[in-house]
Amino acid sequence: MTPMDRPEARTAAASALADTLLAHFAAAGYPRCEPPTLQPASVFLDLSGEEIRHRLYLASDASGTEHCLRPEFTIPISRLYLASADAGRPAGYSYCGPIFRYRPNASGEFVQAGVESFGRKDRAAADAEVLTLTLEAAAAAGHEALMVRIGDAGLFSALLNALDLPPVWSRRIARGHAKGLPLEAVLAAPTNGSANDHSGVLAALAGTDKRGARALVEDVLSIAGISSVGGRTAAEIAERFLEQATASSGGGVPSEARALLERYLRIAGNPDETSAELRTLASDAQINCTQTLDEFDARLGFIAARGIDLSRVTFSAEFARNLDYYTGFVFEARHQGRSGDHPVIGGGRYDRLLRLLGAREDIPAVGAAIWLDRLSGPDTGRLQ
Repeated sequence: MTPMDRPEARTAAASALADTLLAHFAAAGYPRCEPPTLQPASVFLDLSGEEIRHRLYLASDASGTEHCLRPEFTIPISRLYLASADAGRPAGYSYCGPIFRYRPNASGEFVQAGVESFGRKDRAAADAEVLTLTLEAAAAAGHEALMVRIGDAGLFSALLNALDLPPVWSRRIARGHAKGLPLEAVLAAPTNGSANDHSGVLAALAGTDKRGARALVEDVLSIAGISSVGGRTAAEIAERFLEQATASSGGGVPSEARALLERYLRIAGNPDETSAELRTLASDAQINCTQTLDEFDARLGFIAARGIDLSRVTFSAEFARNLDYYTGFVFEARHQGRSGDHPVIGGGRYDRLLRLLGAREDIPAVGAAIWLDRLSGPDTGRLQ
């Protein structure tokens, strides 16, 4: 047994690591925030859909209201920010503590540290600060050789909007991109997972808007006395049928649009070089995303100005983070030379989230999380 195998040594190492990270964040103007461990489950189910239910640790109170153990920090801290006197104004917070989420072959309780920045209008500078701040914190804890991958949900959204696809296909492509699915799989004709013929239902829904389809499905389920099927709500079932109806009626993605998406998703490499490729693509496709591309370049400038070697940074157009509320810059950092490892740091911009949580309008927001057990890695012992 090595010294780090002893429980007391792991506990001391975890405490020291947390103190180092929090001290670094506090010195940069991000005081610690500690949201409640028990959270309303409805917030996470509404934002992420019923598919997240199996990953939450749920409980109901005497009134039947569902609660869950805190599965992440971004949403709880965002709710505290909106309830505070700082709401709408620039503010930054840090955190470090346990979160609870089902992970196959791993503990469902693990520790995250990170920062959240709200209300800053200088988005490119705020993005660069959050990225470099978490990298600097990892370096302060003795982990400097992290390779960074960046993407931009805003650029992909601008491309989808310019293609003017049917709304069902735009949603399907955006959702598939966020999940990291290959474009070929996303554009494949949707199936219902069975050999049953639903052509009658699909014909009835063809050309129906989302609200009408949802009302129809809810009515049918209500008549049958069914509130959900397989964990899916009526809205999610309606969405699925709409996708199938669109595909079956020939309302797919035109070949020109598909070729443009494929070209975009192939762009990867040195950020400065990919910036030029992105501008060429936008010009060729006559897409007006100059402001987004200018912000892309400004962000790179701020990152370099803060001392990050851009040779450690790779842009990937196909890279996304699997959360619906990301609206712009996204990133992750991994240990160099450890194939198969999960990201050590992950984050991005989520301006839309605050409005989804009750703000009157979008509020600029960007944040990042560090997984403490992944940061330590196999060479220094896995912290519990």
